[in-house]
Amino acid sequence: MSGLSHSPCPYPLRGNMYKFCALQQMCAMELMEVSEGTTSVLVPVQDATTQFPPGSVPIFFNRRMELNRDATVLLLSLLKPSDYLDAMGATGIRGMRVAGECGIPVTICDREPDAIGLITQNKNHTGLPVTIQERDVNALLSEQSFDAVDLDPFGTPAMFIDAAVRGCRRFLFVTATDTAPLCGAHLKAGIRRYGAVPMNTEYHSEVGLRILLGFVVRETVKYDRGIEPLFCYAHEHFTRLHLRLLRGAQAADDTLKRMGFVHQCRKCPYREEQPGLQAHDRTCPCCGEPLQPIGPLWLGCIRDEDTVVQMQETVAGRELGTKKDLVRLLETCRSELPTSSFYDYHHIAKLLRCSPPTIDKVLERIRVCGYPATRTHFSGYGIKTEAPLELIRNAVWAKEQS
Repeated sequence: MSGLSHSPCPYPLRGNMYKFCALQQMCAMELMEVSEGTTSVLVPVQDATTQFPPGSVPIFFNRRMELNRDATVLLLSLLKPSDYLDAMGATGIRGMRVAGECGIPVTICDREPDAIGLITQNKNHTGLPVTIQERDVNALLSEQSFDAVDLDPFGTPAMFIDAAVRGCRRFLFVTATDTAPLCGAHLKAGIRRYGAVPMNTEYHSEVGLRILLGFVVRETVKYDRGIEPLFCYAHEHFTRLHLRLLRGAQAADDTLKRMGFVHQCRKCPYREEQPGLQAHDRTCPCCGEPLQPIGPLWLGCIRDEDTVVQMQETVAGRELGTKKDLVRLLETCRSELPTSSFYDYHHIAKLLRCSPPTIDKVLERIRVCGYPATRTHFSGYGIKTEAPLELIRNAVWAKEQS
């Protein structure tokens, strides 16, 4: 689908005239139809040969987030909230899918007039009865509440969490794509945004998820509310939280008990957990070096087993474009141990200067010694276990004949 060509506005506009200019620019965009699940919407063409190359289109659409949207649609079809807010609509595809594929009343919000224009066009295109709000989402959530609130910003969600908690009755969903600050690669930005000290470890993807979850906890408990993770995971360039909010001071207190720190040695893979919101000095028992505290972060389980089982049982009957990947993700998440970090056995093999065996062989060697060990969805080389570090080293180092 091709739009009409319009000249850009030569002077700044305000109010309705600004909206009219934005609508002209939207009409000038070349649009294409995309389908996810059973929903088809119009999105800006993102092709380097057009006047809107990738990264510069006025309304952002990321096809790589389809698994994110598929998982949310699947979960919402089980939770059935009374209403749902797509807080940063952009093209509106997330909210349109929830309305059409879950049968839930949906409000789609965006503060940009050009996005509102496209969302309105997609409402007409799909025929779905969604409500559209041209608002700053912080203002909207200060005045109105929703049973389920979904934050999917471009980058960090940090500045929206407080309002989202206040405007959320039961279910809060959060996406973060600023993985570098969360994982410790951009240390100062991570500290500023999330009030925690990350660290760029071999298990940095899990650090990022637990830092984000810990931040949401601290923004929630001040309202005498707690959280229950339903299905939280990290995939490619994003971290995703699906949470149930619980009411009452006791729920908040119980939630805080699962906050703490991971203390990591800077010279070897040794690490240990410490519950609580005040880090204590600790020393590595392997090399005698001071341990670096990471956090505060969430130390508890990051998913509810019954919820994941229900998602597994219903995914086969859904029309989802990423079904194979989602089935694999759910299976790995369900089986992985609830430890707060994982070991990259290739990293350990590198430190030992040996060739790494297969991951199944390493897992088998750990289990034979009496410790549970599983894969993790965070990394194809990741191992979750509570076995001592020396035993893990031996499992990686051991000769095949053993």
